[in-house]
Amino acid sequence: MNILKPELNDYLHSLTPTQDPVLKKMELLADKKEFPIIGPLVGRLLCQLALLTKAKRILELGSGFGYSAIWFSKGIHPTGQILCTDGSNENASLAAQFFKQAQIENMVQYRVCDALSVLNQDSGLFDIILNDVDKHEYPKVFSLAVPLLKKGGLLITDNTLWQGRVIDTNPSPSTVGIQRFNKLSYESPLVLTTLLPLRDGVTVSLKL
Repeated sequence: MNILKPELNDYLHSLTPTQDPVLKKMELLADKKEFPIIGPLVGRLLCQLALLTKAKRILELGSGFGYSAIWFSKGIHPTGQILCTDGSNENASLAAQFFKQAQIENMVQYRVCDALSVLNQDSGLFDIILNDVDKHEYPKVFSLAVPLLKKGGLLITDNTLWQGRVIDTNPSPSTVGIQRFNKLSYESPLVLTTLLPLRDGVTVSLKL
């Protein structure tokens, strides 16, 4: 199930300026490997939200080979830091190459680990936390991540429409995780949430 008509999706992409060569190379690699990345439409949103919040400290939960981090680097404060997490050594190695090409290696730290362990261990507050882990873990991420956001910080969560599967009446465990997350994020008095029907659904929760 497409969230947008293909023609509308193509239209949005036609409006998006050509990306820098590093991002383009990463998009081609993602196509070749059939690896899910947020893509340029959501990437621009991440950059914009980093600029709007004047973000200096960003945490990514599920960084892949670094595509979203490069978008964040375009909006983060010049002295800011991005903490990436992923369970794959291969992704970490690829990310290091791309960060060097994009000349942002000094502002990025990449940990190969269980992303949720960072939420349990890391001290200090973040301006933005990007949530793109295994979908059944989404409710747990909400409860762990919101306390680590500064007031006015953002929890940004990808895939929250899940190709339309969020309305399934016999949902899989992954779908149940997203459904519970969406309900939590809208009902919690700790955040103000909007689910944007962009790409596969992006939920932005503002820490109150």
